[in-house]
Amino acid sequence: MSLGYALRRIVEEYPLARLDPPAGHPLAAVIRKGAPDELRRALAGIDGPFLVKGSPGRGTRWAAVPWLAAFDPAITTSATRGYYLVYLFPAHRERVHLSLAQGTVAAIREHGPRAGDYLRASGDALRERLGDFADRLPVRAIALGSAGALPEGYEGAHILGLSYDLADLGDERRLIADLAAGVAAYRALRARGGLAVG
Repeated sequence: MSLGYALRRIVEEYPLARLDPPAGHPLAAVIRKGAPDELRRALAGIDGPFLVKGSPGRGTRWAAVPWLAAFDPAITTSATRGYYLVYLFPAHRERVHLSLAQGTVAAIREHGPRAGDYLRASGDALRERLGDFADRLPVRAIALGSAGALPEGYEGAHILGLSYDLADLGDERRLIADLAAGVAAYRALRARGGLAVG
């Protein structure tokens, strides 16, 4: 397997997989183990250390938006707080987004129904701080095609990144180069004050 193959499998197979329970499903195993292994391998040649996790959902429910993330343990070990690099798989399944993102659940807990506005305003300020990455990571907003606090929070939490159509996932060199740019932005954000704004 390769990173591109793992990402493509998730994009292509997730809609049908959701018709069955996630417990014991082969695609859930790919998201939890196979894809994280490939992302770890890709990151090993770039920088580290990273904690890598994938989530197809919790318990007996598939996630509206599955994800595959890399966390710098000095910043966060969870998608709930801090900031991290993440591949997000939209509901319409036509693409995947590489996102430098803010933790969503902590913002929802703290800001309630205003969390999306808070995350978008924070993202605008953080994008300014990372202006030198605008050419390499030009996607300023993502659409995940799902209603609900988490998917909408993920959209608001996006700082910068890239989007891939299925055809793009066959270019492993590009994926690794883009991942390296994402890691560089991640490191730069830490060096420039993290999420502190104002």
